[in-house]
Amino acid sequence: MTTAARPTHVEARVEIGSEDDAETGVEARVEAGAEARVEARVEAGVEAGVGRTALLVAAARAIETHRADALARDPYAEHFVRAAAASATWPVRPADVPGGDADPLWGRLGRYFALRTRAFDDFLLDRAAAGVRQIALLGAGLDTRALRLAWPPGTAVYELDRPAVLTFKHRVLDSIAPTPNPAHRADDRATPKAARRGDGRTAANAVRRGDDRAVPNVARRGDDRIAANAVSRGDDRAVPNVARHDDDGPDAVRRPVAVDLADDWARPLLAAGFDPAAPTAWLAEGLLLYLSRAAERRLIAAVDDLSAPGSALAYEAKVGFESGKIRANPVYTAARERVGVDLLALFDAEPRPDSAADLTARGWTTTVRTPFDFTRRHGRGPLPEPDDALAANRWTFAEKPAP
Repeated sequence: MTTAARPTHVEARVEIGSEDDAETGVEARVEAGAEARVEARVEAGVEAGVGRTALLVAAARAIETHRADALARDPYAEHFVRAAAASATWPVRPADVPGGDADPLWGRLGRYFALRTRAFDDFLLDRAAAGVRQIALLGAGLDTRALRLAWPPGTAVYELDRPAVLTFKHRVLDSIAPTPNPAHRADDRATPKAARRGDGRTAANAVRRGDDRAVPNVARRGDDRIAANAVSRGDDRAVPNVARHDDDGPDAVRRPVAVDLADDWARPLLAAGFDPAAPTAWLAEGLLLYLSRAAERRLIAAVDDLSAPGSALAYEAKVGFESGKIRANPVYTAARERVGVDLLALFDAEPRPDSAADLTARGWTTTVRTPFDFTRRHGRGPLPEPDDALAANRWTFAEKPAP
């Protein structure tokens, strides 16, 4: 298996406590009824419940990474897939999917995840280009945006998720040898050599556990540049936005924060260094579908409270109810029968709140899009079909303007 180059300009600051805490998870303080049912669905680690969906998305991103026309590339994704027993035999390359794009799971749903990744990557990078230096990923899962995207120097990327997910993610990233990954090169330049510290020891995976903060990964380079993440952005059909580093300073600081997003997550985020006076780009990708109605409302209220003017939020949601025919769509049945991910059972069954209207009432400007809008923009991705499992999906982009 090809190994991915571990970025040498990213400091991982981990706020996850002990491994024993990570294994048991954070006990949610929940109300009776619907929220208790949500807790039961999300309590398991990365190989079960909602955690298993993170592996599903990682496999889809791995497959997409190896496509010639990739919408997004994540060279770390296949390492997560292979590291978990539940997903060790799942496909990670297009050749592993005999049905190609016609396969309902790894073709249609997989390309949906790739399209979603690209759309939200672009959203975050556009906000960074506008001057935002604080990124908050709500339900970050196994995504590696902190490592794989072209962040301006001084950017802080907060990854909020459950302890077991973050611990698994950190372990896998620490295990990746800093060797080149040709699949992640966009301009055929060499990927970086292993980073060396001033005392000659390899620092790529060095972690100082005493205060739960990873030692910064600092590279010593001559003429070698980190070109594995080169970007071509000529138009909306350009290759994915991935990082090119042109100086010796750190581009982003990765700050995982272990929380239960159905509970109080604002205080741990603030304790990790989050600055509510600074504009923030928020992302809730693949999260709200699994939260209770009350938890979603609390999350939106917390985002508003923590957002300075100039902040922005993108999130994914489903609207309305899906009919029996839609619930029988091969996307749902294939996920359940082939990889043990029962999406319909994981989705919260309550009527969803209108979070876009809530944000508008709070003074935000909102734009709601369908995935198919982005399929047309990029010239690839899923298109509508009868009794479509993707038809109710909406991607909302909101901005909190200056007074």
